[in-house]
Amino acid sequence: MASSDEPLQTLSEIRDLMQRSSKFLSLSGLSGISAGVVALVGAAVAYLRLNTHTFDYDSANILTEPTRRELYQFMLVNGACVLLAALVFGIFFTVRKARKSGHSVWNDTSKRLLVSLFVPLATGGLFCIALFLQKLVWICFPATLIFYGLALLNGSKYTHRDVEYLGLSEIALGLFSLFFPGYNLLIWALGFGVLHLIYGTLMYLKYDKNA
Repeated sequence: MASSDEPLQTLSEIRDLMQRSSKFLSLSGLSGISAGVVALVGAAVAYLRLNTHTFDYDSANILTEPTRRELYQFMLVNGACVLLAALVFGIFFTVRKARKSGHSVWNDTSKRLLVSLFVPLATGGLFCIALFLQKLVWICFPATLIFYGLALLNGSKYTHRDVEYLGLSEIALGLFSLFFPGYNLLIWALGFGVLHLIYGTLMYLKYDKNA
């Protein structure tokens, strides 16, 4: 005789199967934690560089062009290193979780997720490059937060709902940063560092720990 719980169990299995086919659920909380740590290290390096280096000023108390160029180059290299390290750790932990759970990393859902992330990120990247070339560097900090948040918001429909909340938080911080340029580095560290640590820890406890 069939158990009365069997229909409910079957419906639960069907729901889980449909969710796995429509959403990419292999994002690891450790990816968020590692991204947060990398961002905080990058922000700390930038802070130390900005506060311990003796800059050259002209008679109008403005940075000389060679010093300004040196500072911009440092910021580009530092930002590129942070991005590369975060991507490497993120891919590593995501692939490890997918293999551990027996899921495929490269499928139709993950492709849709990447496309939805790529459009806002590529747009934001080009926008920041234009700002950089126009020497509006201070706007790059809030712009990266805003476009990153838009990318997460756009991609959240293909993965965990928690990503949407992170995206909204990043956008809010980016908009806030626009009005307080003197605190751009601190707010950037809060957005990419602290928020990622909180998000990654919650994701790990919620989805990874008992997986």
